[in-house]
Amino acid sequence: MDVLRLLIIATLLAIVWSLGTALYHLSKGTGDSDRMLRALTWRIGLSLGLFILLLIAGRAGWIVPHGVAH
Repeated sequence: MDVLRLLIIATLLAIVWSLGTALYHLSKGTGDSDRMLRALTWRIGLSLGLFILLLIAGRAGWIVPHGVAH
């Protein structure tokens, strides 16, 4: 696997992990909203970073989009 693919997969896993952490703190119900807010902020930052990485990779030709076969 190339480095870009591993980076994308690692970022997606980190996004899911952050979302799960926020869900845990939400369901725990101890009023620990600061940790939930921090986890959701990380998720937004990671998602934005992944989006920018995909845009740059597409422009640089590192990834090539393909159409759906008919």
